[in-house]
Amino acid sequence: MRRREFFKKSIQAGVAAGAYLKYGDKLNLFANPKTAPEEIYDLVAVKGGEPETMFDLGINSLGGIKNFVKPNQTVVVKPNIGWDTSPERAANTNPKLVNRIVKQCFDAGAKDVYVFDHTCDNWTKCYSNSGIEKAAKDAGAKVVPGHTESYYHKVDVKQGERLKDAKVHELILESDVFINVPVLKSHGGAGVTISMKNLMGIVWDRGFWHRNDLHQCIADYATLKQPDLNIVDAYLVMKRNGPRGVSKDDVVTMKSQIISTDIVAADAAAAKLFGREPENVDYIKYAHNMNVGTMDLSSLKINRIML
Repeated sequence: MRRREFFKKSIQAGVAAGAYLKYGDKLNLFANPKTAPEEIYDLVAVKGGEPETMFDLGINSLGGIKNFVKPNQTVVVKPNIGWDTSPERAANTNPKLVNRIVKQCFDAGAKDVYVFDHTCDNWTKCYSNSGIEKAAKDAGAKVVPGHTESYYHKVDVKQGERLKDAKVHELILESDVFINVPVLKSHGGAGVTISMKNLMGIVWDRGFWHRNDLHQCIADYATLKQPDLNIVDAYLVMKRNGPRGVSKDDVVTMKSQIISTDIVAADAAAAKLFGREPENVDYIKYAHNMNVGTMDLSSLKINRIML
């Protein structure tokens, strides 16, 4: 069953009991937590553990990694590796999380697992100083560059309102499974950067997006090819001066993780964790209105795990 079909069937199955507790008009993502999944959920929110531990527990709520990765498949794991900074600055995805995802993919029987990003800073320094290159290679992944235009191939964005086409990295076009692993953080242009924003690292001309309504272009691209799985790293969260950050003083420790097949739902939940209402983040609202996914978290079956 395709991930999109799985999501739709999950929605039709009904809303999970005890979805959220309300505080005024706010929703508490981790209220009324369940510690062990009794069924397959649409979204899981995990809090209080190390990145690898949270992923091990969280992915089980979506049926386990074998629900996404089959034997002999080729997998792309796409973290945020955009910046030449150390892990504690939280500009990039946590390397421990990347390592564990790659290991689980191989445990599920993956033939090859690739890790890459179209970085903003020098790609060799980003890969090295983020800690992600070593973490991915230690788990057996092939870490490949994204800095050359010849790696990218033009595709039409048929449902796009502002973004009509994009050059997409060939690994995304050719691989069997695409796992999106953004880090939750502030962003000067988008307000907050999460799963949909992380897809800018798989295309060549990001400048066009910035010049032509960034939020609409982010939503437009999400209509083209959604990841099979979105894993939002919110262990360390850059609350200001993003996306690069200035110092460790910009970072708070949240020890959280959001996992979902629905990229809009993942971003909506992560936005709330960050302190933003989803409807106040334009690209989330636009993508919801374009039926990419849902930002209505009350309609989902959500497992909340507190460690």
